[in-house]
Amino acid sequence: QVQLVESGGGLVQAGGSLRLSCAASGSISQFNSMGWYRQAPGKQRELVAAVTDGASVAMEGSAKGRFTASRDNAKNMVYLQMNSLKPEDTAVYYCAAEGGAGGWGKGTLVTVSS
Repeated sequence: QVQLVESGGGLVQAGGSLRLSCAASGSISQFNSMGWYRQAPGKQRELVAAVTDGASVAMEGSAKGRFTASRDNAKNMVYLQMNSLKPEDTAVYYCAAEGGAGGWGKGTLVTVSS
């Protein structure tokens, strides 16, 4: 229902931090949940983190405690703060509205070097 565009991906050294942004073409207030997924080569897409109006939840085990999703409804923006990055975090990261039902972004590549 909305177009989503991710940005902020790039190359970062292991142990570093990166913040991804997701800009929505329309209001995200209509969505109870906004989230981030990732897909690494040869692997299936997996949920990394999601955020409702009141809480952020890390769903993927390896990212638990390191990644935090947040949202700014007034700006129609969603963010993913990634800390203590590891090489295994390398993947294309996708923003999604309502688990994908509300729209998917095209992804942004995050590469973590060792």
